[in-house]
Amino acid sequence: MSVFDELKRRNVLRAGVLYAGAVWALAQGIAQLGPSVGAPEWVTRWFLVAAVIGFPFWIAFAWFYEFTPQGLKRESEIDPADSVAHSTGRKLDFWIIGVLAVAVVLLLTNQFVVHRDGDAAPIPDKSVAVLPLANESGDKGDQYFSDGLSEDLITALSQFSGLKVISRNSSFQFRDTKDDARTIGAKLGVAHLLEGSVRRAGEEVRISAELVNAADGSTLWSQRYDRPYKDLFALQDDITHAVATTLKTKLLESPATAVQSDRPPSGNLAAWNAYSRGTFASGLGTPVDYRKAIDFYSQATALDPGYARAYAAMAQSWTILGATFLGGEEQRHAYAKARVAAEQALQLDPDMAAAHAARGLLLVWADFDSAGAEVEYRRALEFAPNDGPSKFWLGNLSSRFGHPQQAIALIRQVIANDPRNGTAHYWLGWNLAAVGQLEEAEQALHKAIELVPTNPFFPTGLAIIQIQRKQARAALATAQQEPTGPWREFALTLALQVGGDRVAADAALKSLIARNADAMAYQIAEAYGLRKEPDNVFTWLDHAWANRDPGIGRLLTDPFILPYKNDPRFAAFCKKVGLPTTISAKSMP
Repeated sequence: MSVFDELKRRNVLRAGVLYAGAVWALAQGIAQLGPSVGAPEWVTRWFLVAAVIGFPFWIAFAWFYEFTPQGLKRESEIDPADSVAHSTGRKLDFWIIGVLAVAVVLLLTNQFVVHRDGDAAPIPDKSVAVLPLANESGDKGDQYFSDGLSEDLITALSQFSGLKVISRNSSFQFRDTKDDARTIGAKLGVAHLLEGSVRRAGEEVRISAELVNAADGSTLWSQRYDRPYKDLFALQDDITHAVATTLKTKLLESPATAVQSDRPPSGNLAAWNAYSRGTFASGLGTPVDYRKAIDFYSQATALDPGYARAYAAMAQSWTILGATFLGGEEQRHAYAKARVAAEQALQLDPDMAAAHAARGLLLVWADFDSAGAEVEYRRALEFAPNDGPSKFWLGNLSSRFGHPQQAIALIRQVIANDPRNGTAHYWLGWNLAAVGQLEEAEQALHKAIELVPTNPFFPTGLAIIQIQRKQARAALATAQQEPTGPWREFALTLALQVGGDRVAADAALKSLIARNADAMAYQIAEAYGLRKEPDNVFTWLDHAWANRDPGIGRLLTDPFILPYKNDPRFAAFCKKVGLPTTISAKSMP
């Protein structure tokens, strides 16, 4: 008898097929269910490695052993006349069919039912991402210049009808990437990529640009331009219209739509240069860099007093600096500067979306005027329907007003044009949880953490959703993995409240209050809500309002506060802080 025949007789081949089918089914199950239980992505990879290592041992087992009615026996101990290998083979056939059926069902579920992060959405043909133009000037300090040109192209292309244009935040994440065009296109959800390089030498500028089909990497259009620096804006227009013509799209034609541009109205290149330096500095996100950005914006407005876009950017930088990094008198000073700059931008160009958005941000953070901010962001979207930041904030305001379904719809639109925006994925998750879609919410939070692993706020949001899902151990594990700081303390405090150790829960809350009473008054109210202590909830909400704690914006979608929505003090507090009492979010059961 040949070796092959012996393998068949001993059911080794069937055992191998069963093993492979079981590994396939289990790998798909782990990949699909892993995020729901907080399992990291590497779990599936190491499961497959272990399965490959185990395969020869399984084959050896199938060769040497046989299942009999009396139990497991070595094949050499069984008389050939007593062998039941044929019967065992038929049973293995049924097991193989069953395992493969499960694997196919999981595969189909993954393809047609599970739609994480909108990956299953079709990619529109009229879609493009402007990758950051490579700086070939030989001076790293000139990166602001190439970035400024790239951003101008994004702004210009965003005004074409029916054209999906990926925002700067997502497309710039592929600076110096090793990914090919197909991979980048898939990650950004676009059919085309605009890429190239910039070289500035004295009064001359060279720009090479090409429009690439993301599916196969083929070039649809390319051009190299050598022009005087003074013709820079005309050169940008040439590239914009060449791309638009290739993609067969036209400018938006709406009575309310106004042309949006980052350029100064006078065409002053020195002013634009200062503005571009400011935008580059503000993108670094530190308090020192925000102050540098404000100085550059001030230079831009000094060079061109009619530069509304620079005033709007200055207002936004002052607002973020004050809200995020300052307090007390310094914060009030920053808000006052922001107010002056925003008003100047609106006076110069009342049809500029960025000016209305800058005023909206100031109304949200400095004045807690959500209704006024909503008006400003709606005006911004009238002038620039594709403006992602305005759409995001309008979604955030819908959430503040207790309408998470509206927020979900708007934030999904933001993610469509900014798929690598971790903050948008975080708020999508928060609002999905508010309407009871906890599994999808957890997936969104995992995506946010994947995109911005250094953000300490996102894991806290994940722990909150895990608490809602009754996953106390997972919530505690998530909190313990956070870096040291106040958000880790808060997440640990929440997770311990739903555990079995009341002493540890009390001690954690006491420590949180002792160390962060002013900075985290709203979060302390949340902790008391989870503990079902309404008197302390409203005491700390009042403390949060006295400090103008931005956490109050989550009140009408908060799973730990909403259980007290029928308490008369809830309506009174909403009225005091300018929020409605009619909401559509679900309270935590």
